[in-house]
Amino acid sequence: MPYLNQPAKEISFKIVYYGPGLSGKTTNLAHIHKVLSDDVKGEMIMLDTEEERTLFFDFFPMYLGTIEGFRLRFNVYTVPGQVIYEASRKIIVTGADAIVFVADSQLARLEDNFQSWQSLVSNLESCNIDVAHAPIVLQYNKRDLDPKIEIGTIERKLGLNGIPVFESIATEGIGVVDTLKKVSIMMIERFSTASLK
Repeated sequence: MPYLNQPAKEISFKIVYYGPGLSGKTTNLAHIHKVLSDDVKGEMIMLDTEEERTLFFDFFPMYLGTIEGFRLRFNVYTVPGQVIYEASRKIIVTGADAIVFVADSQLARLEDNFQSWQSLVSNLESCNIDVAHAPIVLQYNKRDLDPKIEIGTIERKLGLNGIPVFESIATEGIGVVDTLKKVSIMMIERFSTASLK
């Protein structure tokens, strides 16, 4: 649930990028941070290992618009993809308002995508977040690499009927901003609907 700061007239949302190790979560965030103007973004914090893999998380805030006089702050996080950091992933998912699941399109990573999705579902459920109604977008990243997973494979296997799907090449910025826009719209619409009840 978003955090409402009345004195600051600010609503804070949490968007989490989830997926298997080396699927491109950090690359997505780095591109978004790069293309945003300085007046709407905060500093990007990256905690990497020596192998340049995310150890705990990447994070940065961005400010995009207002709702009824309240400034919108989006806190954007990634989770570490490696299974050994499962506890960190669970902590980062806690309080998430929206999820971008970054799948690795390489055919050899298909099972890693499935395992990571199951981890996401388990972590969301442990945080009392209803997976069926949470704003979640699926991004097939690394579409420039062959052999690649056919679009629709992950949705069919996991029963994700109707989930928004984007193709991306995060290293080139292709599909990255469109993915963020879609999940942000879904998140705001869900918040607006809930606040009217």
